[in-house]
Amino acid sequence: MAKMKFKSANELIDDVWGKVGTAERDAMEAQLKEEIQAYHAGEAIKKARMSKHLTQEQLGEMMGVKRAQVSRIEKGHNLTLSTISRAFKAMGIGVSLEIAGIGKVEL
Repeated sequence: MAKMKFKSANELIDDVWGKVGTAERDAMEAQLKEEIQAYHAGEAIKKARMSKHLTQEQLGEMMGVKRAQVSRIEKGHNLTLSTISRAFKAMGIGVSLEIAGIGKVEL
């Protein structure tokens, strides 16, 4: 029977994404960071919608989009600053962002 070699999680990540510092690894980490940020923005929209006791359909009507689009927004898909701003403004919630090197921006 052959002896199995186990790898650590870091070794598996290196095998799939490349070593730390390589262009391939940097690109994957940047993409992952963007996806995580989009997820958090979508969750914030969902939390605000629920605190206002709105359905996705109701928020969609307020934004001028269909319920399915609100669902995608809340999952962090196809998010832009404009979309985030529209969602919060539709609910009567002011939006400000802190941008590195620029400071606070009101949307």
